Amino acid sequence: MAHPIELGLVLEGEDAKEFLEDLRNPKATKEQIEMFKEAIKLYKEHPF
Repeated sequence: MAHPIELGLVLEGEDAKEFLEDLRNPKATKEQIEMFKEAIKLYKEHPF
């Protein structure tokens, strides 16, 4: 029988605050945004 996976990462203090801020307000560079646009375009051209 499978055993539950124990999570080992616990963020505290400033690390936890920074993680939550990034989760709530993600930041992307212009290069990343262009990459996402290209990926969407390719997906629309070749859906599976």
